[in-house]
Amino acid sequence: MGDELESIPEETTMKRLEGKKAVVTGAMQGIGAGISKILAEHGAKVVLTDISEKVRETAERIGHGATWKVMDVTNPEQVESVFKEIGHVDILVNNAGIYPRRKLIEMDEAFMKRMFEINVFGMFRCSRAVLPDMMEHRYGKIINMSSVTGPMVGAPGGGQTAYGATKAAVIGFTKALALETAQYGININTILPGYIHSPSAFGLRGSSDDVDAEKAMREFGYKIPMGRQGSPEDIGNLVLFLASDESSYLTGSEIVIDGGNTLQEEYLGPYKPK
Repeated sequence: MGDELESIPEETTMKRLEGKKAVVTGAMQGIGAGISKILAEHGAKVVLTDISEKVRETAERIGHGATWKVMDVTNPEQVESVFKEIGHVDILVNNAGIYPRRKLIEMDEAFMKRMFEINVFGMFRCSRAVLPDMMEHRYGKIINMSSVTGPMVGAPGGGQTAYGATKAAVIGFTKALALETAQYGININTILPGYIHSPSAFGLRGSSDDVDAEKAMREFGYKIPMGRQGSPEDIGNLVLFLASDESSYLTGSEIVIDGGNTLQEEYLGPYKPK
């Protein structure tokens, strides 16, 4: 996975976000890293944040002036401090999230609270930190990462009550805040990814130490009508649209990006490329 963040030459990329500053949470790897890469290639000055200091390595691989900050979205004081250091923000991508599975009857209060602290309250804190400045400038883009698990349920085997509840909450938060801020020229939308090919998903989709992980992920992708799992860059390209002025009349929307997976009432795969 180390090559996925290699930058392309700046001169070949149209600068749709020139002069904009973007903050992406949970940006060390996977979707957050893919989003950061795309935004940086299109001219944004991107600040990658993550609880892990390894986010620095990701920022350095992306290049294009990308910088980084260590930030734990569950720590209100740190969130406030980091955003004060960053200053003016045009684009906020609330991507930080976790998705461990545990059935409700096996779940303790600590598990549930941690899920909500990261997936929901982290989004609240970061949005609250940037909104006063966005409202003053009458401009801003906030993109929240929900999931197809929330309005729908991905795993019939169970274990997604807490995760699904948090991702449904992201949708409700997005719609309410979009209405609250529309007259300030602020656009707030949410993305609902389906299955995305990223290192954090390997263990959930049949891969293990004694199995070829890439082969397992490829085989899993044949369950999806488009014949593959999505890439972090697929999500990044959608974020790019929502972060650009091309989406200036779009707010409060929930956009599913899942290769057609949730369209199927009955599975008729495998869906291999034709």
